[in-house]
Amino acid sequence: MKRALPLLAIAAVIAVAFAFDLQHQLSFANLAAHRAQLLGWVQAAPWIAGGSYLLLYITVVALSLPGGLIMTLSGGFLFGAVIGGSLAITGATIGATILFLIAKTSLGDYLLAKAGDRIKAMQQGFADDAFNYLLMIRLVPLFPFFLVNLAPAFLGVSLRPYVLATAIGITPATFVFALAGSGLGTVFDQGGAFSPTSILTPQMIAALTGMALLALIPIIYRRLHNKEQHPA
Repeated sequence: MKRALPLLAIAAVIAVAFAFDLQHQLSFANLAAHRAQLLGWVQAAPWIAGGSYLLLYITVVALSLPGGLIMTLSGGFLFGAVIGGSLAITGATIGATILFLIAKTSLGDYLLAKAGDRIKAMQQGFADDAFNYLLMIRLVPLFPFFLVNLAPAFLGVSLRPYVLATAIGITPATFVFALAGSGLGTVFDQGGAFSPTSILTPQMIAALTGMALLALIPIIYRRLHNKEQHPA
């Protein structure tokens, strides 16, 4: 039970968040409705506003609450693409690391045994090259974000490669969304509806996929090298 307490605490907080419908407070409609107050707060107290945004982002990721996309777009809208993107990357990395550490020190073995095929499908990739494999699945979201946060803890990945691969892997897409968020004011003024598909163009997806393939090169090389050293 002592090992289970951190996960039970997270589960309790998530239950409270859903009970109060907090996940629906993070929406484009609320951002548009309160944008004047939020922008005024950022202008009047930028450090407090930035710190509050960072803490909220950490909480959303650590509790695996829906709202990461709107949080990133809001960061770009409120603080600009560079600062907003940097805050989002920091918040997402810290939040993911908190969740990783809790899972790693709690019921990792039990949850892995009960996990579905998705986590087990990652097992060989992490065994071959944890850093580059995690970097690849961070660059291209083949699996849900919360699952990628948890799976490395269950599969024996150490903290350093986890943090580095997470921070590097989420950077390109985060800055793209933060840049899109910096232009939301025009969308709100025109009364238009924002769609994430307008950002994830075929060219953007192709670029992220290309970067992910580059991250796979060391894994492929290591496998080929091992076959040459140990032929069947």
